[in-house]
Amino acid sequence: MRTVAVSPTSANMASPWKMLLWLLMAQIMVAFIGRSLGPLGVLIEEDLSLSKAQVGLLPSALFMGQALASIPAGFITDRVGSRPLLLVLSLCLGTSFLIMTLQSAFGLVLLLVMIGGLGYGGMHPTTNRGIIYWFSQKQRGTAMGIKQMGITFGSALSAILLLPLAASYGWRPVVFIACLGLVIIGLIAFLLYRDPSQQAVQKEKPTFRSVYSSILSMVKNKALLLISFSAMGVNGSQMCLNTYLVLFAYEQLGLSILLAGMLLVVSEVGGSLGRVGWGVISDRLFDGKRLIILVFIACITLVASVVVAFIPAGTPFWLLVPIFLVFGFSVSGFNGIWMNLASELVPKEQAGLSSGFSITLGSIGVILIPPMFGVLVDQQQSYTFGWLLISGIMVVVLLILASLYFVKKENAPSN
Repeated sequence: MRTVAVSPTSANMASPWKMLLWLLMAQIMVAFIGRSLGPLGVLIEEDLSLSKAQVGLLPSALFMGQALASIPAGFITDRVGSRPLLLVLSLCLGTSFLIMTLQSAFGLVLLLVMIGGLGYGGMHPTTNRGIIYWFSQKQRGTAMGIKQMGITFGSALSAILLLPLAASYGWRPVVFIACLGLVIIGLIAFLLYRDPSQQAVQKEKPTFRSVYSSILSMVKNKALLLISFSAMGVNGSQMCLNTYLVLFAYEQLGLSILLAGMLLVVSEVGGSLGRVGWGVISDRLFDGKRLIILVFIACITLVASVVVAFIPAGTPFWLLVPIFLVFGFSVSGFNGIWMNLASELVPKEQAGLSSGFSITLGSIGVILIPPMFGVLVDQQQSYTFGWLLISGIMVVVLLILASLYFVKKENAPSN
């Protein structure tokens, strides 16, 4: 396959950490809009007269779009680089959510959320490839953690800014204005980000056979499949926490809507700390090893979900803060480790496609698990069995990670 190096003219003055800033800005704003469905769910539920299961369909629609976009976005960014997609994907999400604020039919809202998910999901392999090319392996855990922190930071910002504003002025005008901000930031990132000069961008026009062959190589990678299957469970559990925490705290624990929103902020702060913290721990204490970190994350999530399942109504806010800080640190902090591992299981030239492939499979958990959580809440009129669903999922995740350990051990070169 013929390749050509990216021109170094504008990249000479670039540094990895400066480029990380633009990737982070794009990731924050994409999450600020896409993940606003969680904190604003209680207001959207009231406005559109939705059931809990229908509320769960909102993030499912977003991640259905992500599942559809991730492989094509990974394939395209492997060929054209990350820079042009920063703008295209920001426009996709910003425009679709902007139009969504003008709709009242639930089916049309779901469709526009799914279209927005194309931009939300495509941003992951786009920014991941930038990290893989700008940073060495022993820096990637930290850099990827910082970049992935943009997702939880953006989600926390939506709870801090959008929820109180939406409670006062309505969710529609608030999200409308926020979408304009996303488009502006996407344009800034496009103008200031540069792909690294040493990156080989594939210029050959892809054919159906080359696309099929590339995807087939991903399917045959047992380790990549297993890490993607484990991500289904953790991803879906993370989105349950984001989608239902405000509703749970407001309806079952008896907190005000603003305190319930602050509890989501606490969990997302924990997730932000986790995405950086787990990356630093992986790089500094485990010499770039990722699998053991995922085991720690699944174990902590299992314990935290059991604790949350049996929290009694009326529990003081100050007691809830450390519980949800730890819950967020584990279940929302895993993404950077996951993205690194998925990208490092293949040659660097396939980093975009491998992360896109893994995100596609991981998105299945987000499509299926939040509505299941919502159905349990609707049927039981209690959130207890929803949180215990997450506990059971973590047991399955640990079994998958054990299988991944043996697969990696088999594939390791013998001395």
